[in-house]
Amino acid sequence: MDSISLKRTQTQVWVNEFVRSVYNWMAVGLTLTGAIAYGVAGSPSMIRLIFGNQILFFGLIIAELGLVFYLSARIQRLQAGTATALFVLYAGLNGVTLSFIFLVYTKTSIASTFFICAGTFVAASIYGMSTKRDLTSMGSFMAMGLIGIIIASVVNLFFRSTGMQMIISYIGVIVFVGLTAYDTQKLKGMAMTQPAGLDAGVVRKGAILGALSLYLDFINLFLMLLRILGNRE
Repeated sequence: MDSISLKRTQTQVWVNEFVRSVYNWMAVGLTLTGAIAYGVAGSPSMIRLIFGNQILFFGLIIAELGLVFYLSARIQRLQAGTATALFVLYAGLNGVTLSFIFLVYTKTSIASTFFICAGTFVAASIYGMSTKRDLTSMGSFMAMGLIGIIIASVVNLFFRSTGMQMIISYIGVIVFVGLTAYDTQKLKGMAMTQPAGLDAGVVRKGAILGALSLYLDFINLFLMLLRILGNRE
């Protein structure tokens, strides 16, 4: 094997290891979120505490948003262990606030929607990982779509239109499928620009940041699909 082929092989091995680490941490986050959401939904006292106290509930939402922005903006300055702990904490808090889905939707529809979401997510990720097309422009367009979804969702809090909510959900599915493909390609590019043998702490922080991006794509895609496909209790 010549030096060029050897270098390509080493690069591919490094990329595969980094991407595997990202998906492992993403799986940890999703598992923790699901377990805590299920546990909280099964505890009447926890439900009364969280959803019977608006200050506490919105405090948890604000804490989640703060963690996401803080982790995304300052991850390079954090210790790897701290970044990991904040990601796990965020996934746990998200499980607490997402416990409402077990009160609103049937467990069967939640399970079936999860598998549909997982299949869609995997397909988008494979496309993002394998395509030769530069998805940067698509990512920018989807980011604009995400801003539009947020604005429309806030407006619909006042109108409470079921039709508008469904339109937002369908558009949201398209947006988060596109963002999944884009974030996956960005993740691959990140891995290819980092040399093998990089400090383990730096690698861990990169993996946590990638896992956070894909985790958010998955959770939001799941919620959009659940609004479309979920059967209410």
